Amino acid sequence: MVMFSVRVSDDVAQRFDAAAAETGGRSATMRRLIGTVAAATPHVGPSGPRTAARLMVRLAAPDAAGVDAEAAAMGLRRAAWVAALVRRRVRGRPTFSRSDELALIAIQTELRRIGVNINQIARALNTSVTEGKVLDLELAYLDDLRAEIRGHMSALHEAFEGNLAYWEVEP
Repeated sequence: MVMFSVRVSDDVAQRFDAAAAETGGRSATMRRLIGTVAAATPHVGPSGPRTAARLMVRLAAPDAAGVDAEAAAMGLRRAAWVAALVRRRVRGRPTFSRSDELALIAIQTELRRIGVNINQIARALNTSVTEGKVLDLELAYLDDLRAEIRGHMSALHEAFEGNLAYWEVEP
């Protein structure tokens, strides 16, 4: 069953409650109004499954303050931080702040560019007729590049592991 939630001014709420008191109260009047509008609208079929569920959680003031502090530290809104906590616990997926996401996207873009360059270098080495010290030098450059990329990949892995560790429950 779906629940509608509406915010109105205090004045409007008082006048609505006064009018609704004669016909069964606020909820009954709202159900009747929604039913009347729905009956006058042709059926359009199911809208499809919801992709997200709304969850309301009541927290004690100290807990809410702790959530606010943690969310602010990550640059997230309170609800986004709680959703990230649930996502990590239920699905094992990390959540990054927007600035961290942008940094990871930039890293991914650069690694793709490097991969294209490496393919071009490998193609050039395969088609060239290089011998001796020149070939050894080119291979040494490729080995250095491989080591550097491995270091960047390791740092990226550490970023994901650090994010996942953040969401773990501390003993």
